Amino acid sequence: GYRSGPVTERSRSARATAVASTFSTSLNLLNPTIMTLNELRQSNQLLLESINGSRAYGLALPTSDTDYKGVFVLPKKQFYGLHQLDQVNSSSNDEVFYELRRFAELLAKNNPNILEMLNAPADCIVYRHPLFELFKPSDFLSKLCRDTFAGYAITQIKKARGLNKKIHNPQEPERKTPLHFCYVVKNQGSIALLKWLEANNLQQERCGLVNIPNMRDMYALFYDHSGELSFSGVIQKESANEVALSSVPKGTEPLAIMSFNKDGYSAYCKSYREYWEWVKLRNEERYQNTLQHGKNYDAKNMMHTFRLLDMAAEILKDGEVIVRRPNREELLAVRRGEFLYEDLILRAEEKIAYINELYEHCTLPELPDLEKIEELILEVRERFYKLV
Repeated sequence: GYRSGPVTERSRSARATAVASTFSTSLNLLNPTIMTLNELRQSNQLLLESINGSRAYGLALPTSDTDYKGVFVLPKKQFYGLHQLDQVNSSSNDEVFYELRRFAELLAKNNPNILEMLNAPADCIVYRHPLFELFKPSDFLSKLCRDTFAGYAITQIKKARGLNKKIHNPQEPERKTPLHFCYVVKNQGSIALLKWLEANNLQQERCGLVNIPNMRDMYALFYDHSGELSFSGVIQKESANEVALSSVPKGTEPLAIMSFNKDGYSAYCKSYREYWEWVKLRNEERYQNTLQHGKNYDAKNMMHTFRLLDMAAEILKDGEVIVRRPNREELLAVRRGEFLYEDLILRAEEKIAYINELYEHCTLPELPDLEKIEELILEVRERFYKLV
């Protein structure tokens, strides 16, 4: 056949990309996968739909959203075909439905949200297929719950500490430069470079720095009084992250010795970045609530921290997942900010120590029986396909 030119690696790559793109487009056009929650609910693929979150815990307020979670089985053709789907969810993630395989996988990991689905209170069950009765909590509970329940709670404590730190140590909008971390030797101490420049009516742009050998981040500082030496300045621009070095004529006497606290500047940049990223992403309503109760912690996060710690202890001690919380009023008092931050942290640390003690004497298996779980989901899937 006729060829317009030699086949190169680039042309092969371009051709392969074009073929892959066409194939992918064809698959998408043929894809019958359920993509919306409405379509899923109207199908006959559901195993479970339940109300979860604060309403299941008994901790809902009049303003609380209603969260829904569920389990579905992929149609047989899709399961054996090219198209797989792990979950279907709303854009806000307050409605999430998991495919059977993914649901079992998360159960085997003792994921808190999934174990709560399996143990949802009767008044929170919207729909339950008879086959869902085959899922027994005892087949999934293991000592992993210490890390999944209590481990998540510990991350929330760290978040609370971080929030407390951010509230008490806000960062000014104007970002500091290396100039703010430079100091000049004065008598037996030091003075901030910016103050020294102001006191001596000097400009940083006319300064020239030269490294002092064997002395980390120490510089001889020279000054161009005539304006003819073209020194680089201490920094060359406001966005600089390093001090600048200059070429200085031999025999020129330094005006001062300067240090640059580079480690301090790096730590500041990290804190500045994290603070303003937090401001950008924070939930403003919850933040204002934090300020209103005056205890300087995210009260909702802290409430769920204690809920998770209590549930971890109950699982390790009694082998039960109690979703509807018996200490509702105590937890809501935490949410209202009625406790001091320091007292809550102390109580949380005591609960963690108790959980670790329970873990050592717990009779639950280290891990769930994965072979048994695999047999279970195979049985459920085969029986489900026969029914539909």
